[in-house]
Amino acid sequence: MFDFSLFLPHKCAQLWSTASSKLCALELGYVYSATIEELLSSQLESQPSHKQPSVFPNLQKICLTVDYITDAMVGKLSKGLPSLTHLELRDAPLMEPIVTHDLSNFGIQQINLNGKLKHLSLIRSQEFFNSYFRRVNDLGLLLLADRCARIESISLGGFCRVTDTGFKTMLHSCSNLHKLRLSCGIQLTDLVFHDICATSLSLTHVSLRWCSLISNRAVTHLVANTSLTVLELRHCRNLGDEALRAIGSLRKLKILLLDGSDISDLGVSYLKERVVGSLASLSLRGCKRVTDKSISYLFDRSCKMNLQELDLSHLPNLSDNGILSFAKSRIPLLQLRMRNCPRIGNTSVVALASMQVNGNGWEGSSLRVLDLYNCGGIHFLSFSWLNKPYFPRLRWLGLCGSVNRNLVDALANSRPFLAIACEGEEMASDQWANADRLYMSTVDDAIEDDEDMVDNNRTRTDLHNIS
Repeated sequence: MFDFSLFLPHKCAQLWSTASSKLCALELGYVYSATIEELLSSQLESQPSHKQPSVFPNLQKICLTVDYITDAMVGKLSKGLPSLTHLELRDAPLMEPIVTHDLSNFGIQQINLNGKLKHLSLIRSQEFFNSYFRRVNDLGLLLLADRCARIESISLGGFCRVTDTGFKTMLHSCSNLHKLRLSCGIQLTDLVFHDICATSLSLTHVSLRWCSLISNRAVTHLVANTSLTVLELRHCRNLGDEALRAIGSLRKLKILLLDGSDISDLGVSYLKERVVGSLASLSLRGCKRVTDKSISYLFDRSCKMNLQELDLSHLPNLSDNGILSFAKSRIPLLQLRMRNCPRIGNTSVVALASMQVNGNGWEGSSLRVLDLYNCGGIHFLSFSWLNKPYFPRLRWLGLCGSVNRNLVDALANSRPFLAIACEGEEMASDQWANADRLYMSTVDDAIEDDEDMVDNNRTRTDLHNIS
């Protein structure tokens, strides 16, 4: 709950030297790599100088966001934390790192010296600067693969010089691997997964983000793992309808994220028979060829659905007709995102506010997150349907900043437990999970108050007029 950047490295080391020896997990949102190095290099004055006591003797999990992931820091983590099984490192450089402040093949081969790691995550984010791990190549991953027999989950992001050889070696060396996440794999191609059927791998989670060379063929090989429950293929622009035809055979799939792919209504129809009934989360964000027909295919009430999250943002061909088809399905959705959809208007808001989630009558929309930012047809008429008693469970609402500010303020005043975002902010899934836990009891009380204020006669009249 405080900013570690305010502490000098040696002062921070003194602080953490008092930590309990029973500490088993540590997560720091942002800290300098020099501080971590100093912390793990600190020596107790009472001990001989050649000895280096561990500050956290029983620490098993550490998650750090640092300024730079460096060889020195990685080496200190591996040598100073003998019980470590979960290592998660992330950085987002503001400029290109120099040699002494970067990760190289030398640093990579120091990871997992004790061979106890089960989860490894090394991510370089391009949030502020277009930076990669330019000093790590196939040789680095080949050296790391020798000590990865026990790893069950691996996440690698920003390794621009690693080719299919390095990724494939890692994949085949981790015989216990269940979760694979690769992002910004500039040289990653379909060949990595060409003979995955010949391995003993039983993957349940696969994430390939910003891997522009991946095509339908890679997905065809991946779905040989019939136990897949999570499949993230965001911004893999070469994926088309054939990929969805292959995905259509995964009966256990729970999460499917296809942002920015080249799929069409035909591809979405392949999900209808086996996959759509098991899905809990589906994202078609930025799939420009998707239209209202896809919504009709998915929500034709031919099977029972467990869908809780749906992202239809950035779809220029999605209109109110598609949302009306969804409303008729009576799916108790929790999160719906439709930002930057120019053809979505007041009709969609009315349909969502008045949809019946079961056959026993109107109980109010189940939605807790509704993103309507920059939807072209949202006007003042929608606000009467965003007020009480409609959307009694809504906690987060996204609207365009150009909407009348007085109406927004009035809505905020009438619903104090509703967070309204008017400047394009987005709430990520992890943020939603934290907010959901934090405000659960408070908002549940507010929901009961909302329901007490429902005018049943007015509601029945409104529904009758809509029908």
